Amino acid sequence: MKKQANRQFKILSTWRWFIGGAVLLFIFSYLFNLQPIIPLFLLSIVLYAKLIYKDLSHQTYRILNISLIATLIFVSAYFLLKQGLSLLFLPFSSVSMLAALLFNNPFVALITTFVAALLIASLLGNSLYIAMLFIIGGALSIVLIQGARRRSIIMRAGLISGLVQGLISPHNFFILVSSNLLSSIIVLGSLPLFEYLFHTITNISLLELADFNHPLLNRMMLEAPGTYHHSLIVGNLSEAASRAIGANSLLSRIGAYYHDIGKLEKPQYFSENQNMEESKHDELSPTMSKLVIMNHVKEGVELAKAHKLNPELMKFIQQHHGNSLVYYFYRKALENLEDDQEVKEEGFRYPGPRPETKETAIVLLADSVEAATRAMKNPTPSKIKEVVHKVINNKFIDGQLDECDLTLKDLEKISEVFIHILTGIYHSRVSYPDEKSRSNGKKHSEENSNQS
Repeated sequence: MKKQANRQFKILSTWRWFIGGAVLLFIFSYLFNLQPIIPLFLLSIVLYAKLIYKDLSHQTYRILNISLIATLIFVSAYFLLKQGLSLLFLPFSSVSMLAALLFNNPFVALITTFVAALLIASLLGNSLYIAMLFIIGGALSIVLIQGARRRSIIMRAGLISGLVQGLISPHNFFILVSSNLLSSIIVLGSLPLFEYLFHTITNISLLELADFNHPLLNRMMLEAPGTYHHSLIVGNLSEAASRAIGANSLLSRIGAYYHDIGKLEKPQYFSENQNMEESKHDELSPTMSKLVIMNHVKEGVELAKAHKLNPELMKFIQQHHGNSLVYYFYRKALENLEDDQEVKEEGFRYPGPRPETKETAIVLLADSVEAATRAMKNPTPSKIKEVVHKVINNKFIDGQLDECDLTLKDLEKISEVFIHILTGIYHSRVSYPDEKSRSNGKKHSEENSNQS
């Protein structure tokens, strides 16, 4: 029932988006003396992309922002023509590169490039030559910056795109190279602003957050070393699993690094930071213990806001437990239950929300699987395999994966990756004899040799 209601809402919102966009584009056509069929055709292309690319249906806000970028470049083109200048001076590739970096999807970036190029070319009446030149340069820059993790790649993409366009149109060589380099400079300068406006994060910014000298990571390493090393392993698991199913592996890894920062407020209450001989929870009731445990999510979000972490990373903090049950303390509360008391399961569940993306869902699974494997006594490959399958199956049955797009095939691949990595980390080692045992063994061997 809930899924059907969500589907109907998405269909309704799509048509509202289409009608609203059509009205705006016809007004746009009137202001700039365009044929109405042109913006209607382009709007149809975007609607088609929105319908067939399901991830785009959740990103209407980003579409509106990328439309703003395309509109700005269109208005710039309009004023260039008013000044009697060529459209080739236009830093068009900036639209393509921003779309590629902000959506992290070449399909969306190509659609954006195609739509913007045709709109700008329509200012000249029917200049397919200009449109094709822009599309070629834009498409090439998209290919060159896919997965970019260094700012120098953006400059290189602009230079190569300009050189290729210059070879196609030799008499405008220097204009095209200059405009593409200007595109790269615009992208580098405006990227932080658009990351904020789009509520997204690029690979370049993610790598800056991977620096272990970041105040939060450095503090975790010193104050909660158990949580720190747990987060590193969860990061490795999440990155490998994301790569296996085609999700954003870098986002998963960095999200995992920061998912447990809320434990910094009371690190001694979490098992990975405790002395095995004593536990702080021995002094607390199950109800108080679950409040301390569950509160690390809220405290993590507050820390993230205080350090101005990107909203995309906050999702990992909020969603890495979903609305899971704090089973240990729930069971303990039931064991201590008196006749006149009642323990409700809802009171021992995290507030949520449940994971909404593949990346946050993978971190939820990796977090649970790593903790369960670490708690095992005498782990063997077969035991690790059993625990991984059990944890993932329990999360699936509990509905923690209902809001994300992970398929059963994805879960199978994720399980295989987890088993492979965790077996390498936690499997039992061969116990070697110590130095004293070896010397005693050598002595007995010599005595036996002498006796014979």
